[in-house]
Amino acid sequence: MELSPYYEKQLECLHCKQQFKTMKVRSNFIKVKENESDFRPIYENDVNPLFYNVFVCEHCGFSFTEDFSKYFAPGVKEAIDQHITTHWKKHSFAGERSIADALQAYQLGLVCGNFKKEKHITLAGLALRISWLYRMTNQDVMEKRFMKIAREQYIESYSVEDYKGTSMNELWVLYLIGEISRRMGDKEQAIRYFSKVIEKQRLFNEPKILEMAKDQWKRMREE
Repeated sequence: MELSPYYEKQLECLHCKQQFKTMKVRSNFIKVKENESDFRPIYENDVNPLFYNVFVCEHCGFSFTEDFSKYFAPGVKEAIDQHITTHWKKHSFAGERSIADALQAYQLGLVCGNFKKEKHITLAGLALRISWLYRMTNQDVMEKRFMKIAREQYIESYSVEDYKGTSMNELWVLYLIGEISRRMGDKEQAIRYFSKVIEKQRLFNEPKILEMAKDQWKRMREE
């Protein structure tokens, strides 16, 4: 019997504490062919693990990722109950997801993350991935809408340094602000942030990011 790329995982909802199932992709089926300039991975096959990063509780609708904290500030649970759970029609996201399913899951995750006041770096990552999903379906207006949200959140993250302690660092954040700005047609902002990456090169051992920033900076200066 051929092994499925997918497997079920049991999780506990951070909000309602009930158990629910979600789908994950086996690591040996994840084959990245290349990455675009804003790090969107292009996979060799139809198995896209990005579709499964957001966990959606079938009971209450609360949606989250592995990056969400377990802490709920006072009043947050009540806000989630009022704005999400009371409108939620119980259904499961445990099966194989289409791109439409993935978009719904990510948008729920972004809404929940905003209510929960998650780190700006977490919200930025969600918004950026939503823009990738819209790019996959050639929806340019929606792609740019969520790029704008991602850029705002990355700028806030850089300002308050809430990327510290995550898989991101200052150079990655600066590069992404520059690259998202470039994709949005904001040449001035793009050059500004690519320049910041180049200025800080001695503080980080990130030759790939530095090379990408220099290439984009040079290209934009020549346009």
